[in-house]
Amino acid sequence: MTQAKGQIDKSSGATKDMGKMLGGDEEKDPDAAKKEEERQEALRQEEEERKAKYAKMEAEREAMRQGIRDKYGIKKKEEREAEAQAAMEANSEGSLTRPKKAIPPGCGDEPEEEDESILDTVIKYLPGPLQDMFKK
Repeated sequence: MTQAKGQIDKSSGATKDMGKMLGGDEEKDPDAAKKEEERQEALRQEEEERKAKYAKMEAEREAMRQGIRDKYGIKKKEEREAEAQAAMEANSEGSLTRPKKAIPPGCGDEPEEEDESILDTVIKYLPGPLQDMFKK
């Protein structure tokens, strides 16, 4: 076959690429396994270095946090929870029942005053002439 100037014969290249896509013959690199193993080892090493870096940074942050806690007398959340738990256990050592829950203020403390009926309350908010009308 003669080809016109500027045309390229792609038939052999396309067939080779299609064979690779379909899982056919691939060019085997004798060092491919070794290169892949080195690449995996490099990735593992980078991951370990990254973890070490962030662990070091977190340790520095925690040291700074502890300095602030010491300076202002702040306790860690875990310490506060442990102290609260210990206090609850100390209170209930001699008791056979569970500890009483605190009653919020205003719940059942005051006797209910029902001197006025609902109708009297509504009448208070009506205009003067209407109040007179309901009172009669």
